[in-house]
Amino acid sequence: MNPPVLPIKHVLISVFDKTGLEPLCQKLSASGTKLYSTGGTAKHIAEMGIEVISIESITQFPEMMEGRVKTLHPKVFGGILARRSEPEDLKSVEAHHIPLFDLVVVNLYPFWDHLKDAKESQSKYIDIGGPSLLRAAAKNSVSVTVLSSSQDYHAFLEEFENFQGTTSGFRHRMAALTFQRTSAYDAMIAETWAADLKTLPTVLSLGTATPLRYGENPHQLGAWASLNQDWKLLQGKELSYNNLLDADSAVRLNEEFNQTSVTIVKHNNPCGVASSNLPLKEVFELALACDPKSAFGGIVAINRELDSETAERISQIFFEVIIAPQFSQEARNILAKKKNLRLIEWSKPQFNNLEVRPSLGGWLIQSRDSVGVSKELTIVTENKTLSSKTEADLQFAWLVCKHVRSNAIVIVKDGLTVGIGAGQMSRVDAVKIALDKASGKTEGAVLASDAFFPFRDNIDLLKDSGISAVIQPGGSQRDSEVIQACNEHHILMAFTGCRHFRH
Repeated sequence: MNPPVLPIKHVLISVFDKTGLEPLCQKLSASGTKLYSTGGTAKHIAEMGIEVISIESITQFPEMMEGRVKTLHPKVFGGILARRSEPEDLKSVEAHHIPLFDLVVVNLYPFWDHLKDAKESQSKYIDIGGPSLLRAAAKNSVSVTVLSSSQDYHAFLEEFENFQGTTSGFRHRMAALTFQRTSAYDAMIAETWAADLKTLPTVLSLGTATPLRYGENPHQLGAWASLNQDWKLLQGKELSYNNLLDADSAVRLNEEFNQTSVTIVKHNNPCGVASSNLPLKEVFELALACDPKSAFGGIVAINRELDSETAERISQIFFEVIIAPQFSQEARNILAKKKNLRLIEWSKPQFNNLEVRPSLGGWLIQSRDSVGVSKELTIVTENKTLSSKTEADLQFAWLVCKHVRSNAIVIVKDGLTVGIGAGQMSRVDAVKIALDKASGKTEGAVLASDAFFPFRDNIDLLKDSGISAVIQPGGSQRDSEVIQACNEHHILMAFTGCRHFRH
C-alpha cells in the first residue's frame, strides 16, 4: 500500500504551452528530481540552464513524422502505468530498464484556436500523444501526479513545498481535472466535426469553467464555462449567473440590428429596444421610455462605442451591467464612480450555434434560432397597402419578438418597442400586458406575435387601439376568423410562415 505522501523522483514533461514552466522546472531540478522531456520542450528546458534527459535516450527510438510520434512507446507508458504495489509490474520495469514517472506534466495542442480552419489544417492540432499520456497518468493517480494545465503549477508547487511530494488527495484532484480536460478536448473535436454528419453532436465541450459565487439562487452551485472568452470585464463586481444569462439575451437581440441600437433586458426578457440613426443618447432614451420601471436594475446592450454623453445619462439610473463594443475614456471615467456597475467590452460578439438544456433526466439539444427578418411577407387581409415605414416596423417587431419568452407579444412604433407582453400562459394575457405597457402610444403602431393566434379574441382586443398592422406566423385552424377580425377592425395582417417560440 502506498504511503500518504509520494516523493517526486522522475518527471516527464511535454507541453505546447510553456507558460510557467521555468519556476516549475527550477524547483524540481533543485530538489534532485530528474527531468525527462521531448523535442521542443526539452530544448526549452535546456535553454533555461536546467539539466534534462531526452525521451529518445529511454526509447532508443528517434522522434519521427515532424514530432508527431515521440512518446507512444512501451518504455514511456510502462513508466507511467506501472503499479508500484504490484511485484510483477515492478519486475517488468526492472527487466526493461524503465524509469518510474512520479509526475507527468503535459498540455495539449490548441485545437480551440483553429475552430474556423479547414479540416486539413485543424487536423494538425489534434493531439494524440498528449491525451494518451494524460489519461495514463490520471488512471494511475494512486502513484502518479498529473498536471494537465499551467493553471495547476502554483497549486503543485505549494503542495510540493509543504509535503516534499504529493498527497493522495492532491493526486486524485489533479486526475479528476485531467479527465475533465481530455474529455472536453475530444468533445470539442467531435462537436466541430459533427457538421459533416449533418446531425447534432452527442458530446459537447464546455471549455474551462470559472466558478461563480452561486447559481440562480444562493443555494445553487454555479460556473461559467467557455472555450474562448473574447469579452472583457472592465470594471465592477464579479458577474453573477443571472447577469450572464441576461447579458447574453441582451447582446443576442441587439446584434440583430445594423443601425445604432440599444436593448435593455430584465429577467431574461427585453423591456426596451430601439434602433435608429439618431445619436446614441437619444436611442438610449427611446429604449428606456418603453418601460422605465422594469428597466431599473437591468442589463443594457449597445452596439456602438459608449460616449460620455450617453454614459452620463446611464449613470443616473441603476443598472447591473453595460455591454458595448467599446467605451470612450471619458465614458469610463464617468461610470467609474459607480463601483459596482459592471462594464463589459465585447467588440465582436459570437454565439454558440447549439442550445442545451436538461429534460427528463437527459438533455435537449437544438441549433440556435438564426432566422432573421421575413423577406417575403404574405399579406392576408383585404387591406394590402403596406408602406415602407410600416413594413420596417413589422420587421423590427418580428426580430424583437424572436427574443421574448413565449407567449410573446411586441408592440412597436417608429423603430422602438412601446409595449412587450412576455412569458404568459395565455396569448390573450400577453396582448393585454403589451397594450397596457404601450398605453397612449399605440396609434399607428404595429404588433408582432411569436406564434399564431388561436382565436380572434386576441385581435378583438386591438379594437380602437390605433394599431395599424400585425405580423404573425399563421397556421391556425382559425386563421380565417382571425383575418376576418383584422378586416373588421381595419388592421393589416402579414404572415411570415415561421414561428419563434422561446420557452
